[in-house]
Amino acid sequence: MSDRLSVLKTYKLYVGGKFPRSESGRVYEVTDSKGTWLANAPQASRKDARDAVVAARKAFGGWAGATAYNRGQVLYRVAEMLEGRRAQFVREVADAEGLSKTKAAEQVEATIDRWVWYAGWTDKIAQVVGGGNPVAGPFFNLSSPEPTGVVTVLAPQESSFLGLVSVLAPVIATGNTAIVIASERSPLPALSLGEVLATSDVPGGVVNVLSGRTAEIAAPLAAHQDVNAIDLAGADESLAKELEIAAADNLKRVLRPQPVDDWSAVPGIDRLTAFLETKTVWHPTGSLGASGSSY
Repeated sequence: MSDRLSVLKTYKLYVGGKFPRSESGRVYEVTDSKGTWLANAPQASRKDARDAVVAARKAFGGWAGATAYNRGQVLYRVAEMLEGRRAQFVREVADAEGLSKTKAAEQVEATIDRWVWYAGWTDKIAQVVGGGNPVAGPFFNLSSPEPTGVVTVLAPQESSFLGLVSVLAPVIATGNTAIVIASERSPLPALSLGEVLATSDVPGGVVNVLSGRTAEIAAPLAAHQDVNAIDLAGADESLAKELEIAAADNLKRVLRPQPVDDWSAVPGIDRLTAFLETKTVWHPTGSLGASGSSY
């Protein structure tokens, strides 16, 4: 057998359903836990961040307007695709986090399960957080949850795949669109997730994945007037404070960093409700017949 050269993978951003290189043309080296070179990842610029906002806003109406059941089907399809590329993600997570193949496999399996878990919540969360409200008067009073809008998500720095999905999946499960800033040190699983999303049923622009220097990308997104919320999971204390101040300019919803000891633990619904607004509707009741009874 003749020797052949390996075909090295070129990682790209994922914006608006496409795979652009960084607008600036910059890349940075990604290494494993031992310092061995793995790949050059694109280093996103402020322009890339603005392009991601445009794509997320354009996709928001269709995604938010889809039925919750349909969103669940779409998310479950992503889990199917992840299962089919399990070996690739095991390798990338092992390299990213310095884990054995066995431990990395456990992380990937937990990640796929987490995605399925959130897929199952898409058509149930409204029943949990919405409903009828008793009022003193001849009215129906109903509350129902609606998505906040475009959400920037700073992925956890230390959990390159399970942590990433744990903060991303609840955002899009509830009808929001997302701009993800991948772990700065370990962005490759997030960039590969973009490839999975592109070949699933998730509409382009619903999820946009940027890699590079977290602080550099997050600053313009926190100040962007067309971003409605930001999850600071991947920010340290100093950066989180700066971004929260910037986010106050247009009253963004801000989810502050919360220490997580074990990303594999059952997450509850806190992240599902973090980026939901409650719409309350009043409707007059009507009379039923001569007796004057009403419904």
